Order: sequence, then structure tokens, then C-alpha cells
Amino acid sequence: MAVTRICCIGAGYVGGPTCSVIAQMCPDVVVTVVDINEDRINAWNSSCLPIFEPGLQEVVESCRGVNLFFSTDIDSAIKDADLVFISVNTPTKTFGIGKGRAADLKYIEACARRIAELSTGSKIVVEKSTVPVRAAESIRRIFNANTKSNLNLQVLSNPEFLAEGTAITDLKNPDRVLIGGDETPEGQAAVQALRRIYEHWVPKNKIITTNTWSSELSKLAANAFLAQRISSINSISALCEVTGADVEEVAHAIGTDQRIGSRFLKASVGFGGSCFQKDVLNLVYLCEALNLPEVARYWQQVIEINDYQRKRFSSRIISCLFNTVTDKKIALLGFAFKKDTGDTRESSSIHISRYLLEEGACLYIYDPKVKAEQIILDLTLVTASEKNTPSRVSELVTIAASPYEACENAHALVICTEWDMFKELDYERIYKAMLKPAFVFDGRRILDGLHDQLQNIGFQVETIGKRVNKRISFTSDSEQKQQPLKKNKV
Repeated sequence: MAVTRICCIGAGYVGGPTCSVIAQMCPDVVVTVVDINEDRINAWNSSCLPIFEPGLQEVVESCRGVNLFFSTDIDSAIKDADLVFISVNTPTKTFGIGKGRAADLKYIEACARRIAELSTGSKIVVEKSTVPVRAAESIRRIFNANTKSNLNLQVLSNPEFLAEGTAITDLKNPDRVLIGGDETPEGQAAVQALRRIYEHWVPKNKIITTNTWSSELSKLAANAFLAQRISSINSISALCEVTGADVEEVAHAIGTDQRIGSRFLKASVGFGGSCFQKDVLNLVYLCEALNLPEVARYWQQVIEINDYQRKRFSSRIISCLFNTVTDKKIALLGFAFKKDTGDTRESSSIHISRYLLEEGACLYIYDPKVKAEQIILDLTLVTASEKNTPSRVSELVTIAASPYEACENAHALVICTEWDMFKELDYERIYKAMLKPAFVFDGRRILDGLHDQLQNIGFQVETIGKRVNKRISFTSDSEQKQQPLKKNKV
């Protein structure tokens, strides 16, 4: 089967970049990305894309209107397509059986029913969203229950392994492309059809084919292993802080072991993003459902260490600020879950902000790519269950236009996202504008080479996984005098 027309349902962080690269690399294939969100589609058709990703703008503009289209006409795109990617959201359930762990597949099911209703002839349907093992079987059951004499639908699993911030590079130069399908002649023919799409730019030896179940589990397992490494080094960072070791030196020493390697051994305030926590929790639920409680508890600990790291860092801020942050101005630099993206899903910044808001801190937040309304929405949602806090989010949180504005008259500066620009700030200017003693809390270890300089300026420096030697400094009465805190409207 030759694929000449592709439809992608879902214009989010997976569907948009993935299909934009496919369109650029396969000029003979017409790619249409569809979504029910009209504002999102309008953004994809504008000069201001709905997501920030280095290199994405150039890819989209190179083929948009030629063989890449963004539309809200879902039905027509499905009818015309030879291959349909399902790239819709699969959030963690917030109620019912599996609450807090199981994936909510209602959007996947809705897509399957719509595809079955509108399709005729032969069509390949590809899971692109992260799904539990045997989700393809659920899709297939829906197709079989809605079969037509002139309809032949083949279901494949093709999980994405891109990382936000490097998505375009990951898509153009992937470590591997994984395709899972039925071990039937029809299923294998569908696998080969999708394989030929990727072979336009991906070396054949990097395209791995498996059965559907192995493909689905491989995605969950890959993210679980990466999350595990981050939680492992973060657990060691806590030990380093109380023993005098430096977690960066420990990570380097163990990372040179070829059996371990150096990737994902960077201690920080914890992992975030749309996949790690969701996929680990999904794996935990799967193990519990299959009566593997010991395995479930093992993977649950990865999440618990991540939560512990965030809480531990927040408690350290409060402790250093004389055990209270009530009515104190805290400058929080970075709100995205990592640099080079505007995505805030499960960002550690959200949780650190929540802990500080619970203590009555006044937060001035700056991020170069996250919109003010997104920050307020995230903090409002995460504090919804906290007594008295939701009504005070707009009162306690100010969105700053620059790092310098955020730090003016602040008691402390907290780095939560590793944006490169934070390494280049004028810290002497920031120190002069802050209240004294002025604290820097480096939650991403991006200022390692500046610790001596920062201390010479006068900062009290705290970082992850290391004791920074303190020097005693004496400041003038004018420096010690606290200026009144001015609040700006959000």
C-alpha cells in the first residue's frame, strides 16, 4: 500500500512537529494536521505558532500551504487519508478506577469511533499518543464492532521519543523509529507502508519493527528508565548535601563507567513535562492491575523521590530565609519544565511555587517563553485544593517583564529552569537591587562556575547536591534596611 495522504488528529506538541517534519522530508506526501481547537489551528497557520520549539518555525514555513496543511475539517481529512495518526492527549485519570495513575483514553476512543464511521476502503491507523499496553486492541475492537464490507483498517503503534527543546533535531536524526504491528500479512504490509515513509530520511538500521504490544510497552519503559535515572541522581544529591560531597563530581565519576553512561545524571529540582510522570504512573497502574505489586511499588518510588526533591528544595528556601517567607518577595526565574520550550506541564516550578504560596510568599515570576495567563492558570489549578490559597494567587503572584524586574527588592532569587540567559545576567546589578542578605537558590546547577564570584559580590548561595562554602560578610545599615514591597497587578 502506497501512502500519499496523511491525516494527523491532534495539533499539539507531538502531532504538530512530527507531521511538519514528515511533510518537509516527504514532499510527495500531502500531510493535514487537524484539531477541534480553532484557536490552535489558527496559530499553526500564522507567524506565531502555538508552541515554541527551536527550528520548528522554519520547518513549518518551508512546506505550509504546499504539502502541509492545518485544518479544523477533521472529517474530510480522515476520509481522504491513506494513513491516520492519532496524536491526541492521554491525560492521567482524575477520578474513578485508576484515579491518579491510569491513562484516560476517552480521546483515543472518540478518534477510533470517528475513523470507523467515516472511513472506506483500506486505511492505516497509527497510535502516536502514549498509551497503555494493549490499547491497540481496544481500538481494533471498536473497528471490528463497526466493520463495513468495504472497510479494512490496520492498527499500528508508532510511539514518539522526541524531547521538547530538541524535538526537530530528534525527529530529523532519531536514535530509532519504532513501529509495532500485527504479525499477519495485512499487519506487516501496513508496517512496511509506514516504514517507507520514514525511510525518506531515516537509515533503515534505525527503524525497529516489533509486535504491537512490545512497541507500546517500549515507550512506557523508555520514559520510566529515564525518569528513574533522574530520581536516582536526585536521591544522591540529598546525600551529598549532608556529607559534603558534590553531586556533579559524583555524577561525572559514575558516568564515566561505560556500563552506566553520563546521560540523565544531572541533579535538579526534579523532572517535569507531559510524559515522564504520566508514563511512570501508567506503568504503576498496569503492574497493579496485572497483580505485580512489588514491581508497582518499585516504579512508584521514582515518582515519590521526584516529589521529595521538589519539597526538599522548597523547604531549604524557607529554612534559609529564617524559617519564614510570609510577605517576602521571592523572584522565581523560569516556569517552563525545561529550557527551550514553553511547556509547563508538570513543571517543578509549579510545585515549588505552590509550596511557597502556602507559606504566604509573594512570587515575582519571569520566563522568556511562558505566557502570563498560563502561569496564573497553572498556579490557580494546582492550589485549588489548598485552603485560602486559590483566591490569593492573583494577589501573591506577579508576572515580571524581565529578570531584573523580578529581582528588584527581592529577598531571594530562585532558578527553576535552566534557560541559558540566566547564566549571563548582571548579578552585581541584581545584588544591588535586592534586600540583604540576598540569597540565590540554584535549582538547576547552571551557576556552578559563578559561585565564588556570586559570594564575592555578597550573595548567599545555595544549590542542589553541594554545600557552597559560606563567607561572612558585613553589610551597611542601609543595605540591611528592608524597603517596602511594592505590588504590581498581574
